[in-house]
Amino acid sequence: MTATEPRRRWWPRSVRARTALAAASTAAVILFGIGWWVHHDVYRQSTQIAEEQAQNHLLALVDQLNEGVVPGRRSAVPYEVVATGRRTAVASGGGMEDLDPGTRHVLPAPSALSAPPDAEGEWSYTTRPLRIPAHRDDNPGNPFDPAGGTYPVLYADVWAGALSSEKAAAMGVTADATLRAYVVVLPNTADAIARTTDHLLLRAGLVGLVLIAAATYFAVRVALRPVEAIRVLTASVTAHDPRERVTVPATGHEITALATTLNTTLQRLDDAAARQRRFVADAAHELRSPLTTLLASLEVALAYPERTDWPAAATTAARQTRRLQALAEDLLLLARLDTRAPAADAETVDLTALASRLTEQYPLTAQPLTLTCDSTAPAHAHGNPGEYERLLRNLIDNAARHAAHRIEITVRNQDAWIVLTVHDDGPGVPAEDAERIFERFVRLDDARSRDHGGTGLGLAIARDLAHRHRGTLTLTPRTLGACFQLRLPRAPAPAGK
Repeated sequence: MTATEPRRRWWPRSVRARTALAAASTAAVILFGIGWWVHHDVYRQSTQIAEEQAQNHLLALVDQLNEGVVPGRRSAVPYEVVATGRRTAVASGGGMEDLDPGTRHVLPAPSALSAPPDAEGEWSYTTRPLRIPAHRDDNPGNPFDPAGGTYPVLYADVWAGALSSEKAAAMGVTADATLRAYVVVLPNTADAIARTTDHLLLRAGLVGLVLIAAATYFAVRVALRPVEAIRVLTASVTAHDPRERVTVPATGHEITALATTLNTTLQRLDDAAARQRRFVADAAHELRSPLTTLLASLEVALAYPERTDWPAAATTAARQTRRLQALAEDLLLLARLDTRAPAADAETVDLTALASRLTEQYPLTAQPLTLTCDSTAPAHAHGNPGEYERLLRNLIDNAARHAAHRIEITVRNQDAWIVLTVHDDGPGVPAEDAERIFERFVRLDDARSRDHGGTGLGLAIARDLAHRHRGTLTLTPRTLGACFQLRLPRAPAPAGK
């Protein structure tokens, strides 16, 4: 158990459940943002509607006062009409009359005016926050009771001097009095509407989250059915039967690409397994031949010791042992190259100097051959010196087995590349076999004795070493003989050279 497992036990393992939870969480964040915006917008609009109602009611109060009519107590919004020189309110309603009835007005009286407040006859009012005093019979459970709170208050003034004496007397004020009509804007309605909207949004949001999670869960479940089918079919693929392939859906979505990629991967694995089996069979066959020759010669020598030419038998045994040793070394090198391990001990190697040294040291005692090296300048490449030497030696060994009289090595610098060629004047390679010769255990000289034809691994090892150093090895067409071309990335010369 890892250290993180106890903290993740709450997290579902199923992809369907995880996707549904992620979708529901995302939807919750989005719905919360929408709900917050709706709440504030509803509250703002409700408050604006309440202010418009208060304006209309204030306008009606002013019209009634201009007509000399005392407003009635029945009102949807709290209001109060006060006047200079008068202790009690001229009129009140909407709950204002219950704050301090019969003694004095609640809101402050205006200052005295000597002229109409609106000379041009235009309607105007003023808004400012005022605190409504509490009364002894305050009922805290009544949300519409304005007592004890501070609210926006709209008010407008009416000068009694502009009215007739009869209208002023009807309202109980003197002829030079100033009347002020107050209308209180209560936020209770806006609060109630906002709370109702919040409750509706909360219930709708919870239902929506459940539906989103359920829809996402089942949608992912349906979408993953081809993946489950792919898993079942892939589980049946074994090393003994790697030919099973998954069914590619005809929908053209991502699952189709997954199935196609998986089939391609299975095909590559199948091909690799087939190559591995063929390689093991070929290696066993190659090992069997020298072992059989060695065992047969030793058994004959032991059966007839007095007739055996022991120096010749020892020579044959040594030759077959050397062949077994070379084959074992080649197989070990191929196994190491197949691991795709990075090149060790990378250095800057002068391929010109390496080719020249191999030309001077290569033994040509088996047949009269001329081995030359043609180069114009040092050619530096990054890599392992031993692997570069093995690569060039394999190319020279292959040329020496097929050359008639001459082998020529050339080294050139071409822009960012080093081009090295090994050309012999032998019979050459047919065009149809230009790539097959780089396969393992492939010989084009099957009629020749295997003791002289090599193991069939030299060119395969050479190409793998070229690829290991980010280069290429190809057979270039020539009218006479075979010409192998090695291309490697060019490296800067070491400091001091």
